[in-house]
Amino acid sequence: MKIFGFPTSPYVRKTLLIAAEKGVEVEVVEATPHKPTPEFLAASPFRMMPAMAEGDFTLPDSTAIFMYLDAKYPDPPLLPADPEERGQAMWFDEFADTILAAPARGVAFNRYIGPALLGLPVNEDAAGQAEATAHPALDWLEDQLPEDGWLLSAYSLADIAVACCLRTLGYGMYVKARPKTAAWLQRVEARPAWIAVAQQEAAMIAAAQESGHHRAG
Repeated sequence: MKIFGFPTSPYVRKTLLIAAEKGVEVEVVEATPHKPTPEFLAASPFRMMPAMAEGDFTLPDSTAIFMYLDAKYPDPPLLPADPEERGQAMWFDEFADTILAAPARGVAFNRYIGPALLGLPVNEDAAGQAEATAHPALDWLEDQLPEDGWLLSAYSLADIAVACCLRTLGYGMYVKARPKTAAWLQRVEARPAWIAVAQQEAAMIAAAQESGHHRAG
């Protein structure tokens, strides 16, 4: 299976983590919406990142890819069977994708990704505005988290999606100031799949820095 994108994106990271949790081997193909390759466009005609290709089957969007992977590779399940928890899992995924992701990308890009990987100057005004937008969402998240365990009764898409946004946010700000958030992230980051994806991400960033260019969003 090919995954098109770059793992500093919370959406790409989410897809890689889901595959890793399920033991699905993937090849990460660096891709960008700004300079798309024909192979990327074939999988993602509207330039959404990530996209996947497995044989002749292609699919864009991290949540769509999750639904495919969770159905095709059901062990371990990452979408709860309980109707209420399933709805909550999809809400946390939406919260991550549409509320947390934008400020996370704004902070990370303007304080780290742009300067470190693209040679752009730090844009503290833009980063500060993004960080201010993030704090109400982070406050809400802190109230939702349990003292122990996961966002729902078992580790699921909810934890993966939200943690992936916090990982991106962490490139430009300290995200562990809230005690329940810090403890929960420590549990997420101890999972073997997370460790493997984080190591891959670090290696790809190092290679991008060495080559002097980067194509991630």
